[in-house]
This record gives sequence, C-alpha cells and structure tokens, in this order.
Amino acid sequence: MSDFSVALMSSAPIESADSASRPPTAPAPPAAVRDPYASPLAGKVAVVTAASRGIGRAVARRLAADGAAVIVNWHTSASAAREVVAGIVDTGGRAVAVRADLGDRGGPETLFAAAEEAFGGVDILVNNAGIGAVAPTADVDEDTFDRLFAVNVRGTFLALRLAARRLRDGGRIVNISTGYTRATFPNVGVYAGTKAAVEQMARSLSRELGPRRITVNTVLPGLVDTDGLSADVRANLDAFVAATPLGRIGEARDIADIVAFLAGDDARWVTGQAIVAAGGLV
Repeated sequence: MSDFSVALMSSAPIESADSASRPPTAPAPPAAVRDPYASPLAGKVAVVTAASRGIGRAVARRLAADGAAVIVNWHTSASAAREVVAGIVDTGGRAVAVRADLGDRGGPETLFAAAEEAFGGVDILVNNAGIGAVAPTADVDEDTFDRLFAVNVRGTFLALRLAARRLRDGGRIVNISTGYTRATFPNVGVYAGTKAAVEQMARSLSRELGPRRITVNTVLPGLVDTDGLSADVRANLDAFVAATPLGRIGEARDIADIVAFLAGDDARWVTGQAIVAAGGLV
C-alpha cells in the first residue's frame, strides 16, 4: 500500500458504534431563486492579466458584460488597452487599464492595488499573461528558457500567492494554460513545461483555498485564432482544422465563455480542474 493511499485512509472519518443512533446531518438549504435578468457577476471585481488583446481581451469583455468591474492589464500596448476599456465603458460597464509586467515581482501588487483603489477589492483573478517559444529543444537558449519561466511560471506564482492573501472569500481564480500539456507536439516542450507547472500549482492551491470557498481552475485552449498563432501553425491551418472534430480552430470568445462560467456561481462546485477547450483536437 502506498504512502498516498495510507494518507487518504487515515483522513477518513471513523464511525463509532453508536453512530447509527445519531440524528442525520441537516440538509443543505435550498438554492435561492435566481433572477434570470440579473447580471451573474454584478458587484464582482476581476483582474485579467494580458487583457489588451487575444484571449485576455475577450475575457475582459465577457466578464464586464456579465457585470464585473474589470482591471484590464497591459504591458506593451496602451492604445489597445484603452480601446478595450472604452468598449466596456461605452456599453455601461466599468473598467480601468493598468500597466504591469507580470515578469516583475511588483506586477501583481500593482494590479491588486489598482483594483482595491478603484473598486474596493478583488473577487476574480484570471491569469492569462504568458509568452511562447516555438523551437526545437536543441535550439532553445538559456535566455529564452529563463524568460519563459520568469513570465509563465514565476509571474503566475506571484499572482497566485497574492490572490491567496488578498482575494475575497468566495472568489475565483482561473488560469490559462495550453492543450500542449495534453498532447505530444514537437518544438513546444519548454513552453508546455511552463504551463504544466501552472496547472500543478493550481491544483495544490485549490486544496489550500477551499475552506474559503475560493475555486481554482485552469483552462487549456487548443489552437485559437489570435495574433499569437505562429507562422508554422498558420501555414498548416487546414490540416489542424481537418483533425479537429468540430471542424474549425478556436476563437477567443470560445475560451472567454468557459472562463466566465468558471468565474460565476454556476461553477461553485468546480475546483482543482484542468478543462481542455480544443474542439476535440486534444
């Protein structure tokens, strides 16, 4: 018997001989009746990293449409971030653009401080920031390796650590990983390795934050039509579409809709999960 099995067995409750005579545990209270016209994230505050383009932009827009106030994080494109914020505000939402480099130690603090000042706190963290590298392992230099781990792993860790300290009870953490961690493709080993680390950190954190009703989940997109698609992938797009059961590659809104579900009350019983969103390709 493994140590893990023993640990699981030892954590199980032990019933005494008179347990049958005890009164049954009180049932859970009935679910509240939901107003079908209410915004599902009304009153919530979301921080979305790398939200000026691609998946992050779609997530910020969707969470705002669902009623959340949103911190739109950007690093290199102020005009794109302002455009996202303007679109949200023009449709009656609330959003603020905040510059922060998630590869720097102070990046997550900048975002949380801005959210707390503008909106009073943080309920939802979406860790979308990340960089990629497509190259054979033999050609990846140490600088590229270090930068990938600095942004994708260290940056996400710093954001998760801060969320564990400052996210309000009942909050939501959603990480964006990649379907490459579930399939074997050449030339993405280092990138996929960074995202696998994120997935494992999320699983562990879900156990730590469960008592506070904070859920922690990860979404694993397949190919998504953003400016992040490599030239090699675009050159072989027809082959990828043919191999995908749903007959197309993903759109940013496909991922945003899943993030919105995980950020809302409907996903209150979902935590520690890695959800593949790849149209069946992975």
